[in-house]
Formats: sequence, structure tokens, C-alpha cells
Amino acid sequence: MDPTLIDWLNLSLRWMHLIAGISWIGASFYFVWLDSHLEPPDHSVAAKSMVEGELWMVHSGGFYQVERRKIGPGEMPEKLHWFKWEATFTWITGFLLLSLAYYMTRGVYLVDPSVASITPAQATITGLLTLAVCWLVYDFIFQSRFAASGKLATWLSLALLIALDYGLCHVFSGRGAYIHFGASLATIMVLNVWVRILPAQKQMIDATKEGRQPDFSLAANAKRRSMHNSYMTLPVLFMMISNHYPITYGSHLNWIVLILLVILGASVRHCMIAPAKEALWTLVPALATVLALFVLTRPQAPPSNVYEPSSGSVTALQAQTIMQRRCLRCHSSSPSDETFQAAPQGVMFDTPELIESYADRIKVMAVDSKTMPLANKTGMTDEERSMLGKWLDTVVAAEE
Repeated sequence: MDPTLIDWLNLSLRWMHLIAGISWIGASFYFVWLDSHLEPPDHSVAAKSMVEGELWMVHSGGFYQVERRKIGPGEMPEKLHWFKWEATFTWITGFLLLSLAYYMTRGVYLVDPSVASITPAQATITGLLTLAVCWLVYDFIFQSRFAASGKLATWLSLALLIALDYGLCHVFSGRGAYIHFGASLATIMVLNVWVRILPAQKQMIDATKEGRQPDFSLAANAKRRSMHNSYMTLPVLFMMISNHYPITYGSHLNWIVLILLVILGASVRHCMIAPAKEALWTLVPALATVLALFVLTRPQAPPSNVYEPSSGSVTALQAQTIMQRRCLRCHSSSPSDETFQAAPQGVMFDTPELIESYADRIKVMAVDSKTMPLANKTGMTDEERSMLGKWLDTVVAAEE
């Protein structure tokens, strides 16, 4: 396929994914915020007998009164606004992006031989099965007797989430593991909407239209799934951009880094949802998680047995030779790699000046996190990384 066409397809999908995602997440954040700020109504007023909570707001020069209420038989309004397609289009565009970037690129972003001996086809099948199995297991837990005890179901889900995290990080490349973890949570979120939340709402609507008293336990179950979605939102958002941060997925303890990021996202979301006094305690795990992430993602000192040149220094010619042998296969104006017909992200190392201009990023990607070359497909050795890192340090220091 023409590289320009691929770039435009990628850009178009990302743009649509971003728009749909903002719409979905914005609506979700708004309604969860509403629920946590509703005030008890005056039930002495007959018109307020079915109102569960109300709230006055001001925005853009206008005043708004919002009510959350129960609907009795025959009380369904003629016009009812639904929020459902935002979730659907977010998942569809996200899945198409996943396929384009990870399943249709010969496993270049998905497979890492140093992690597991798996072919691109096997990795693709594993990724697709992961999305389906995660939903089935999650839904089984919260539809079974475990759900009667909210804490038991929650702790079981968290244990399985950690197992998923560990498994993905030991099957896929770090980058592939992170995006599939996020895709698994996103799949759970969208199926929560279509399989559990919307049908519950539809049953309640049908009951009122038929003159029957709706089953309000359906609303409680739907609300629980909606809250689950809310807590998964921030972790999923980070996974969407995680490929830009190799210090996370490139860490030798990337599965621990991933679960810490999930804890951090959920803690921040709880601070946004819960009343101020109840939310304060979540600052402790959030701050502890940030500290742990800094410690786990700091660059590691090279092993004592890593080769160092006898002269104690590395020349520009030596560093550029390493770059030419290991990096120009992809990052060139004329890539020779079978996957890339254009340099990824437009980053090219054809001249010494270009190499020096990217010195700090090369250090992060090729030396500190070792996430480049992708799956080390050109066979860069630890000795070469050490030599390259030593030269890059001198370049960065000179620039400062």
C-alpha cells in the first residue's frame, strides 16, 4: 500500500478516534460528576416525589436545573436523549487503528523475540482472543454470585487484571502489551454499554410504556457497570499514548510499571468522583505510585562487564557507523526495511547533523530503554549501545 495513503488513513482514523473518544469520555465524566453532586430534593413538594436528586448550575451565561428522577408507569417523555454511539465509534476507530498499526505491520510493533518466540500471526490471534476472553471473564464475575459481595468481585477482578498485565508483558513487546491491555479495558467498557447498561435502560423504558412499574434494581446494576467504566477511563487514556513513552513499556519491570499506572489513574479518577473529604485518602496511594514510577523507570547503570573502548572515549565516526549499521534500515530517506516505506515519524539519521539533532531521543530509545531498534531486528549489541550512549552523552553535554 502506498505510504502516503497509509499515513492519511492513520491520521483519519486517529482524528475520528479522538473526536469520538472525547465525546464519550466527556459525557461519562459529566454524568458521574452530576451523580456525585446531586442534592436531596424537597419531597414535601408533590412534584418532587419521584426526584432522587437535583442540582442548579451556571454555564455560558445560562442557569440550568438538572434532576435525576425515577419514572413511573406511563410517565415516559416523548423525547429521550441517549448516549450510546460515542462509545461505539470510539471502539470501532480504536480497533481499526490497532489493526493498522499492530496487526498489519508484520508484527514489527507487536513481537519481540527477546520476550517470547511467537510469530506475527500467532501474536495477532492472541491479541484478538485477549479482547474477547477479558470481556467474558469480567462479565461472568459480575453476573455470578461473586457480584453479591462487591468486595470479593472487585478483588478477584484486580487479581485477574494483574495476571493479564503480567501475561501480556511476557508475550508481546512492551509497546504491544501496553496497547492490548488498554484495548482489553476499552472492550470491556464498550460492551458494558451495549450488553448491560443499554438493555437495562431499555427494559425500564418498556415497563413504563406498558404501564408496569419498572425494576429499579436494573438501574443499580447499570450504574455499577457505568462506575466501572469511569475508573477504567484514565488508565485506558494513558495506554492510548503509551507508545510515546518508552521509559514505561521499555522498563525491565514494565508489567509492574503498567499496574502502577493503572492504580495511579484509578486513584486520580476517585479524587474526581468522590466528595472532597472521602477523596483525600486516595492522594496517599497516588503520590506513592508516582514515587515508585520514578524509581522503577530511572535509567539503569550498565553492567560492569559491558565493553568499553580501550581509549576510554568514542569517536563520532564510531557512533555514526553504529547508527548506519543498526538504525538506517528504517530511519532513512530511503528505508530498506520491508515494513517501512517511509521513515517512522519522519525521523531520519542520514547525516551526522541529523543524528546529533536527535541525540537525547536516541539515548532514551536505544540506550536507556533499549526499545530501538524495534524488537532489536538489526541486532544491536550491548557493546554498541554502551559506545553509542557514551558518545551521545558528550553530544548532549556540548549542547547544554
